[in-house]
Amino acid sequence: MEFFGKTSIDFLGKRRLFLVVSVVINVVGLILLIFGGLRLGIDFLGGTEVAVRFSSEQHTDAIRSAVAAAGFPNAEIKSYGKANEFLIRVPEIGGQGEQSASFRIVSGLKKAFPSETITVLKEDRIGPKIGSELRTKAFVAVLLAIVAILLYIAFRFEFIYGLGAVVALVHDVFVALTFVIIGQKLEILNLEFNQGVLAALLTVVGFSINDTVIIFDRIRENRDKHKGMALVPLMNLSINETLSRTINTVLTVVLVLATLLALGGEVLHGFSFTMLVGIITGTYSSIYIASAFVVWYIERIKKEPVESAEPRQPKILRALKEA
Repeated sequence: MEFFGKTSIDFLGKRRLFLVVSVVINVVGLILLIFGGLRLGIDFLGGTEVAVRFSSEQHTDAIRSAVAAAGFPNAEIKSYGKANEFLIRVPEIGGQGEQSASFRIVSGLKKAFPSETITVLKEDRIGPKIGSELRTKAFVAVLLAIVAILLYIAFRFEFIYGLGAVVALVHDVFVALTFVIIGQKLEILNLEFNQGVLAALLTVVGFSINDTVIIFDRIRENRDKHKGMALVPLMNLSINETLSRTINTVLTVVLVLATLLALGGEVLHGFSFTMLVGIITGTYSSIYIASAFVVWYIERIKKEPVESAEPRQPKILRALKEA
């Protein structure tokens, strides 16, 4: 099914405007990251997470007071999907048995709610050393994925195309992180950087490069088919020819992620929200970041015409003409 017939949209004609938009978003994200920080989950920070179910509905404030009385004044408490289910997270304190965080939390809840039946749904504990190792491995995983993609694109096409794809991937990851930080600051969703968000970022990297490869592959085909056509018109033609396929793919994924975000519960909020932002950004960056970067390099670095098919003059003639 095609949403569009034959189109002739001048995508790259607006590349400078969208570059400004991307720069603004990334600058905002950098400022928020430096001065506000990124709230990490216990996956990377270390701590104890306990999910409990009460026999009746309870208020978060009452549970927070009970957990604070048990010795955890800075506990993170949020709904676990139902009005009587809650997820409680506290920093790592060490200790075993009755000195463990999970035992103290559950004991404090039973003391504060003696008439309630409290069921522990799950209990996770990650030490600070493990959390530090996971943070390092998470960074290495994203870095290795990007380097591997650079080598693949450079081998399949040209190095400059591979570099453009990597610039777009870094852009996608950072924009997704920016919106996660904004979501944390505005408390729109209960977002934190955990393994779910990391998995979403790696998935975004794979999805984004898929769309970029499709466009670059069509550019390569059209370069042989339309010899003599300037780079910008050639890229616009290629993007228009792949537009329906891009819309079909993205719309399908967006509908699934929107459903997960709305109905999947708070446990899936981080993954689905990050993926949703990343998929939309990845589609946009394939055109306005990856392709535009190649155009910029050819125009500014190689000094070749990109807007028209004027024959390229030898460097010595151009120098004499400019003089």
